[in-house]
Amino acid sequence: MITLGEETSAEILKQLEDDEVEEIGREVAKVSVISTEQSESILEEFYEMAIAHDYVVKGGIDYAKKMLYNAFPTDQAKRLLERLMKSLGADAASFDALQKADPQQLAKFIHSEHPQTIALILSHLNSSQAAGLLFSLPPEIRADVSMRMAHLDQISPEIINKIAAVIGAKLKSLGEVSREAYGGVRAVSEMFNRLDSNSSKEILDHMEHNDPTLVETIRHLMFVFEDLLLLDQNAVKEILSKVERKVLTIALKGTSDQLKNHLLGAMSQRGAEMLREDMDSLGPIKIKEVETAQQQIIAVVRQLEAEGVISLKGTAGEQYVV
Repeated sequence: MITLGEETSAEILKQLEDDEVEEIGREVAKVSVISTEQSESILEEFYEMAIAHDYVVKGGIDYAKKMLYNAFPTDQAKRLLERLMKSLGADAASFDALQKADPQQLAKFIHSEHPQTIALILSHLNSSQAAGLLFSLPPEIRADVSMRMAHLDQISPEIINKIAAVIGAKLKSLGEVSREAYGGVRAVSEMFNRLDSNSSKEILDHMEHNDPTLVETIRHLMFVFEDLLLLDQNAVKEILSKVERKVLTIALKGTSDQLKNHLLGAMSQRGAEMLREDMDSLGPIKIKEVETAQQQIIAVVRQLEAEGVISLKGTAGEQYVV
């Protein structure tokens, strides 16, 4: 408060309870001098903790852990996570209740909830489980729930936290199942990847009327080039038969050896050797050109799926059928 100055501190104090203001006032009175180094250290710590707490509110403990380890050095992320877990208290309990919910009971529970609440629940499940739950919902609300789930990162942490607290209170008695938690557009795209083609297309068509840009983003994320690793050799052969050799050569530049071997394994030995020679002789290629070539191949993949030649979809979890 001292570092922020009188005006800013006054605005913050207005948001606090009387006993909190009194306690802070006593501590401020004890402070004589704060060095520049102390000020910077305190503000940096507060900023990091605010980010960490925001990750938990929007995506859960697992998501926060993943994001912190990506954002900070390992030791620093570990310390942040430990402090965060100690400070969360009731907030953590709300998300913990979601992560331990029994699938069958959770499916029955969400049917009576508001779409915003359902969206928050789905964001705290892995993509296969979220797909199963989405499919168990009445068709007329699936698009609305998906839209809300995609826009979770645009809602204030305070509102999400209040919703989570209500859910936590209702789910205290439910059983234990492990969960991976994250929300947003990527979570929606991965959820749709695990629905059957007709269901995902129908929901996306409904969503497109309200937000075509969002739907375009979701469709772009629903299948990435590296996902070709998930396809068997027969499917890969079908894809390669529809792709120009030059496009394939450019697309494979800079990809993992595992993916290169997977695709080349579907070709004849001579064909694979010739393609490797083409890649070696190609020289440096702009990343934009590689991405364009990869998108052309993804377009072929989606076309073959639409024609029923190949399948990209996993099955939605039967455990959620009500």
